[in-house]
Amino acid sequence: MDTSTQPPQRAADLLDAVGPAFSRLRRAQVLNVEKQVSRKDFTRTLVLNIVQDGPDQEGQEITVGVVGERLAVDPSVASRMVSDCITAGYLIRAASQRDGRRTILQLTPEGHETLARFRRHQRAAFERITQDWPEQERLEFARLLIKYVDSVGELQQDSGSA
Repeated sequence: MDTSTQPPQRAADLLDAVGPAFSRLRRAQVLNVEKQVSRKDFTRTLVLNIVQDGPDQEGQEITVGVVGERLAVDPSVASRMVSDCITAGYLIRAASQRDGRRTILQLTPEGHETLARFRRHQRAAFERITQDWPEQERLEFARLLIKYVDSVGELQQDSGSA
């Protein structure tokens, strides 16, 4: 019997099971609801979300370097990812208003539409995965997941300014 899918009984077991659950979630590609999202499109949405999210701090502009930092990838990898999004028509390079020598990234209308389509897909995935859950549990899980992600973001900002 596979005990990795059995619910933990004690608080310590439950907390210990969180990490492996995240790993299984990442491997499962649970976003494949109606139509599979290609790895390339998934990667593109990571970049597009960073550009749309905007600066983490005052005075910051979204550059290839910022994309690399937020994705924790080498600058050359970030550059290729951004170039792919530009080639696909989702991003444009623009001159910084703060420093004309610097290049910043901006979403195109196609980039905005791609993000909107991906978000609809994510919502459909969430709704399908949780379709047998009581509505209160679905909403509570959504609320707690957003709270968790916001806390991760705050922790990253705090450690980046330390």
